[in-house]
Order: sequence, then C-alpha cells, then structure tokens
Amino acid sequence: MALDRISQCFSACRDENRAALGIFISAGDPNPETSEELLLGLPDAGADFVELGMPFSDPMADGPVIQAASLRAIKAGMTLDKVLKMAARFRHRHPDVPLILMGYYNPVYIYGVDQFLDDAMTAGVDGLIMVDLPPEEDDELCLPATEKGMAFIRLITPTTNDKRLPTVIHNASGFVYYVSITGITGTGSASADSIANAMARIRKASDLPAVVGFGIKDADDVREAGRHADGVVVGSAVVSIIAEHCDANGKAEPDTARKALDLVKQLKTGTPR
Repeated sequence: MALDRISQCFSACRDENRAALGIFISAGDPNPETSEELLLGLPDAGADFVELGMPFSDPMADGPVIQAASLRAIKAGMTLDKVLKMAARFRHRHPDVPLILMGYYNPVYIYGVDQFLDDAMTAGVDGLIMVDLPPEEDDELCLPATEKGMAFIRLITPTTNDKRLPTVIHNASGFVYYVSITGITGTGSASADSIANAMARIRKASDLPAVVGFGIKDADDVREAGRHADGVVVGSAVVSIIAEHCDANGKAEPDTARKALDLVKQLKTGTPR
C-alpha cells in the first residue's frame, strides 16, 4: 500500500498535467499541538505528499531555518516515538496522501531498525529519506525497508556524476529526490536550465518520478521547477513562517499553523504546467 500511494499520487498529478507539491515540516515544531494542526491541514491546503522531519540534534545537511525547527521540536519534547504517533493520526485523517519520514539514521538506529520499520508501517508511513546513509550502507536500512514494502527515496545532488548516479539509484524506490543546490537547505536557488538538465539525466537512469527540492521558496519557483520535474518540495519557506510567528521562547502565536497553510495554498497555484 505504501508504494501504491506514492505511485498513485504522481500518476494523478500527471493526469492533471501538473507537478506534485510536497511540503516538508519538522514534527513537533514549534510544539506538538501546532505541528499536528499544520500536519493534518497540509493536504487540504494543497500538499500532494508530505515529508515529515524526524527532529535530530545534529542535522548536518540542514540550514539554519530547519536546524532551528529541529531544536525547537526537541525542546518541546518531540521524540521518534511521538513522530510515529503523529504519522498514525495523519494516516487516519488522510488515508490516501503519501507520508515520507525524512531525517538522520542515528535516532532510527537507537530506536532499533526492525522495531522502527514495523512501527512506521503500522503508522502508515510510505517512505523514508535518510540523508546520511549512502548506498554503500544499504544493508542498514534501505534493503530492510524495501523488503517490508516501504519506499526508500534517494537524494541526487549536482555533484552526483554519471558514474555515481547508477549506484545511488540502484535500490531506490518511490521517487528520486534531486537536491537542486550544492550545500545546505534554505540557501540559494537553482537555475531552470540546471534543473532541466538534471531531470533529463535522472530520467535516463531511472523510471521513478523525479522530484526537485532545496531553494524552492514561492509559487514562481514551484512553477519554474515543476515545468521539468514530476514534483516539487518546499521546506524552509514553510518552516520560516513558523519561526516568524513564534515568540522569543518558541511559543507559537494562535494563528501560526494557519499562516503556514496560507503559504501552502499560494505554492499550490504554481503547480499547473
């Protein structure tokens, strides 16, 4: 069912001649209540699939915006077990919307890989993105996840050359995620030509849907990237709205989730081709 939800999502978007819109948020940011209100509201605001960040104390690939979100969530008491419980409530509310967990391997390793996968499947999680697990470590999590029917989504970067590309996507499933800039999240943006060239390279190597993320901030960015990609992911721009509507102690204003969802609605307007 996990892979079915992902494939059906991209198939439906292709039929509608638009890019799929993916939204990333950190689970528990800025507090569990506000985060869950936002998470549950994302599909109705226009998200076709959701990437739910698993907060980690050392998110090395993330820029300051998402690092701060992860730390706010941890300070508010978010744990991996609570992330999975949030995922289960999301699945109950939205039975057909793909939900991807994104994060780092250390919390999963401590939780226990087999237990984590069993609990994630029970919660209705569709796939995983582990930014610090290269294909050389597929035995750790990728292959066990795939065996249970959960997608394992690979990151492709501008520095992934033609020799490396087949290795990276060899055991990939669900979709391929192209990181459009070199560096951390929330910094810079890629040109349309570079995205178009990357999509062409990926499609030569894989039949999986190709999604682009990093550096996508507004509906115009979504529109430009979505002309070339099967899907577009926005993260830092949404998380920034959360940060802007928190006080110095990280306490959310009453309309924080609504403000973030308003941005998602605007982003959605950029998806038609």
